[in-house]
Amino acid sequence: MRINHNIAALNTYSRLSAANFMQSKSLEKLSSGMRINRAGDDAAGLAISEKMRGQIRGLEQASRNAQDGISLIQTAEGALNETQAILQRMRELAVQAASDTNTSDDRAAIQKEIDQLVDEIDRIANTTEFNTKKLLTGEIGLSTDDSQNITNLSMKSTTKAGTITFTADATLAKKATGQLTVAAGATQVATSDELIITVNGKTYNIGTTAGQSYEDLAKQITNTVDGLVATWDASANQIKFETELANADQTFTVAEKTAGSLDGATDFTAGTATNDIDTSVSRNGSDGTNASGLATAGEATFSYYGNTVTVTGGTGGFEGLTFTLQADEGSTTTATVSGSKIYISNQLTMQIGANEGQEMSININAMDSTNLNVSNLDVSTTTGASSAITKIDSALQTVSSERAKLGAYQNRLEHTINNLGTASENLTASESRIRDVDMAKEMMEFTKNNILQQAATAMLAQANQMPSGVLQLLR
Repeated sequence: MRINHNIAALNTYSRLSAANFMQSKSLEKLSSGMRINRAGDDAAGLAISEKMRGQIRGLEQASRNAQDGISLIQTAEGALNETQAILQRMRELAVQAASDTNTSDDRAAIQKEIDQLVDEIDRIANTTEFNTKKLLTGEIGLSTDDSQNITNLSMKSTTKAGTITFTADATLAKKATGQLTVAAGATQVATSDELIITVNGKTYNIGTTAGQSYEDLAKQITNTVDGLVATWDASANQIKFETELANADQTFTVAEKTAGSLDGATDFTAGTATNDIDTSVSRNGSDGTNASGLATAGEATFSYYGNTVTVTGGTGGFEGLTFTLQADEGSTTTATVSGSKIYISNQLTMQIGANEGQEMSININAMDSTNLNVSNLDVSTTTGASSAITKIDSALQTVSSERAKLGAYQNRLEHTINNLGTASENLTASESRIRDVDMAKEMMEFTKNNILQQAATAMLAQANQMPSGVLQLLR
């Protein structure tokens, strides 16, 4: 028998220490609710869990970013709603002023109200803000440093801000033109009839009245037919026609319903060029890829249709960028734009994902009276009022298009929020399975360790009594 080393007590103490340690770990897990409280608990699990936590918090913040974006869009769209209401009132006033039942004083009063409404459109455009950012002044729109040769700049939401340099050497499309020559000395319509005009596949029946002047007929055609402008040239005895657009196939035909009704002699039929009327006019309507000088190694490539150029590839992040190259009106020569730079500037970029590059761009065009082309409406005459109606209709269409674009942005962001919420939920569940403790299972471990601790304590007491047997030998 030995008394210097109580091996049984040492062994029991070791087991008691282990039970105490395991019980302490179980208590820590049960009190924190976490299976991993320090790296030593599960080194690999901790690394995976922390990566997931970064993703989860990023997704939650991205969702808040998207909600802020919706708030911004709703602010802009709400302002445009009022702008549209103002334009509707202005159109109502223009229609009222177009009637000759009004006196000059009446039209002057109408003009005063229209002027005030125009000022209010400008005030709305200049003061609509979100978090001090002006929304309707064009500051978050698109711009180019070569406005003389580049117009109609547009983009997709995936187009990134930056600069793109290109050299264009392509023959540009021209407006389709034609003319109707009437008998020498004729100034007015001879017989009531109809002109049948087809522009880009859409047909219009223009009623003519005996005694109607050719100048008034030209104005009637311009105001009625979309995409075609008619003017009366008395010196040449011609009604001249010109399409509004030059960046696509532009065709038109003109025919009298009854031959000779305009001046009793002129006869022209759709599909022919009688009396110098070009009844099927088309300029540069074909499309193509990589026009001469447009593609540069390492830069974006282009496709073109008429005057419209579209970015179709490249490494610059400009996919979806489109613009129109302009030439001097009536030019028959090749227009060249050399080394121009397009800046997609100040557009709003919103981070709608947890990682780099997961973003969305928003641009809102200027919505003031100048950009809507209603800044100088004059309803003091019937002609001016009629012209104002057309201008206001165009402004209404512009605002409607901008509101539709904002609505599309908002709908996309709402789906983005739903997707972010689902991703965050699933990642949280995955992170929970790694990091969180199973309380029921851990309670089993705690109970087991508690019993082992009590048993080890009792056995240590017994083991400590074993050397006392030596006293019997000393009696």
